[in-house]
Amino acid sequence: MASLRCFLRSGKDAFSVVLRREFSKSCPAAVQVNVRDALNQAMDEELERDDRVFLLGEEVAQYDGAYKVSRGLWKKYGDKRIIDTPITEMGFAGIAVGAAFAGLRPICEFMTWNFSMQAIDQVINSAAKTYYMSAGLQTVPIVFRGPNGSSAGVAAQHSQCFAAWYGHCPGLKVVSPWNSEDARGLLKAAIRDDNPVVFLENELMYGVPFELSEEMMHKDFVVPIGKAKVERAGTHITLVSHSRCVGFCLDAAAVLAKEGIECEVVNLRTIRPLDVETIEASVMKTGNLVTVEGGWPQYGVGAEICARIMEGPAFNYLDAPAVRVTGVDIPMPYAKILEDNSVPQIKDIIFSVKKVLNIEAPPLSLPVNSHHCCCSHFNLDFSCRWTNDASLGPEEG
Repeated sequence: MASLRCFLRSGKDAFSVVLRREFSKSCPAAVQVNVRDALNQAMDEELERDDRVFLLGEEVAQYDGAYKVSRGLWKKYGDKRIIDTPITEMGFAGIAVGAAFAGLRPICEFMTWNFSMQAIDQVINSAAKTYYMSAGLQTVPIVFRGPNGSSAGVAAQHSQCFAAWYGHCPGLKVVSPWNSEDARGLLKAAIRDDNPVVFLENELMYGVPFELSEEMMHKDFVVPIGKAKVERAGTHITLVSHSRCVGFCLDAAAVLAKEGIECEVVNLRTIRPLDVETIEASVMKTGNLVTVEGGWPQYGVGAEICARIMEGPAFNYLDAPAVRVTGVDIPMPYAKILEDNSVPQIKDIIFSVKKVLNIEAPPLSLPVNSHHCCCSHFNLDFSCRWTNDASLGPEEG
């Protein structure tokens, strides 16, 4: 009635206002999806989309996968596309590579990437090198996937991070997702890629839920391989990480923000090819760099990032040497207290950030983990080890 009275008073101008009115619109609510289900959805949708896609590995079919990542797929697609294999990584990895040669698109699951050492000849010599050795005539569209890095209480032989191992090898694409968006979008991109892709998941992230938007839940949503993502913008220092440690960086950044330190957090997503441009742009913006990874320090992902910064234009923007936060340079202990002190923790990242920014850190109630860090500046490499007494600073290596 109010609109009608307005029309009678004002004529056609009021009528045009009524016609322009629309129903209120709101963005669709995001849904909570854990990393395990994101991976499951990605495989399900790609199996449905392309008849050439199939999954093989130990216990992936009738048992629904050792970590239930392939839950329900065997019942839906049957024995020909979801295949249980014997405990013989060299054998079924070779079968998968041969199937890729023949035009299929296999997903080869290792129960853990530690077991891929049994099949590394197939991954490197057969899968990674064939496209080059055939002068581009033979593509190898295969995904090798499974949990990577340290878990909990599984000791030295089941706790290695293979990001640097496989990231070293030309011919492979190496992907390391953190959250459900990464897992879903990157796995779909990996399955559609015509190159062999090493897909490094993390067992401790499988049950962690994240919000996915309607766009991310679309069947054609993919995350491009080779592109990092800035998870948090900042101005004082850049934290670069991958996999589970991205969450540690975000938690450390939240703590530091309360002290006026704004960290920019870069989620690598892909180890090879490395998105150097995004890292350089962030370092040129903040002037400081800390890399964080769960793997060993020597020849690691952080070492490669530091070298790239040293060799590129971002070096001239550094206000302090770059520092690496890594796992301790030892085989993983079994005892929980030793295990916790062998991998990066939030307090280690906070401590390293303050060291780079030359901010005196107050004594911590808990000891700072002993782990290797690397400082690179003016074409010199310095190796140092943090002591357990936070007030003493680094010792000379």
